[in-house]
Amino acid sequence: MESLIDGLIALYSSTVPVGGGQELLLREVVGNAFGLASALGGMLRRVWAWPVGIVGNLLLLTVFLGTLLDPAQSLPTLLGQAGRQVMFIAVAVYGWRRWRRARSADGKVVPQWASGRQRIGLVVGLVVGTVALTPLFRALGSFEPVWADAWTFVGSLLATYGMAKGWTEFWLIWVAVDIVGVPLLLSAGYWATGFMYIFYGVFTAWGFVVWIRARRKPTVETLLPDPRPGSETEEDSAQ
Repeated sequence: MESLIDGLIALYSSTVPVGGGQELLLREVVGNAFGLASALGGMLRRVWAWPVGIVGNLLLLTVFLGTLLDPAQSLPTLLGQAGRQVMFIAVAVYGWRRWRRARSADGKVVPQWASGRQRIGLVVGLVVGTVALTPLFRALGSFEPVWADAWTFVGSLLATYGMAKGWTEFWLIWVAVDIVGVPLLLSAGYWATGFMYIFYGVFTAWGFVVWIRARRKPTVETLLPDPRPGSETEEDSAQ
């Protein structure tokens, strides 16, 4: 039992050398790999995207808690990033259940546009949420600039919620999150996640296009003949 525990501790602390004396936490790399797989599943509108994402969120939660969870870790604590993982898990459970109920006959969720009122709500929520959480994150000791940490947290919450609702606009919120999140993560030393965010920026732009195309895909409606004697369709009457 002791050897098993020692092995798990060693795996938890394992790093990946990247040259120049720099190392990445293995669980940060693996967590982002699960996140990428989840993003791919979201673009394809597959329900399995949600449970796959939860696994990645659990791994990244342990990474961003930094010295709060592991005093020997040299990376700083990013409370906004850590809080994102908890939020992701909670919203993923909601999204998982909703997508299972809402998917169409081909097993995929049908994309839709948010209403004008919902779009305004998303923008206002992003700005107000960032302003409200910035002093809280600063008081808790989050990494500067704290507003960027709050922005990525609130934006991620809204984007994940939008994905759960099937709103095509959620991809654009991810782009806004990536624009702010990449410099923050790189400056804090979270290289694996920072470079993954760069890739996500391109990926989310493409995902937006894919969802637009999926929404425009025509549907075929099959009309069955009325079995009642003497009944005919309007088309038959015209002929």
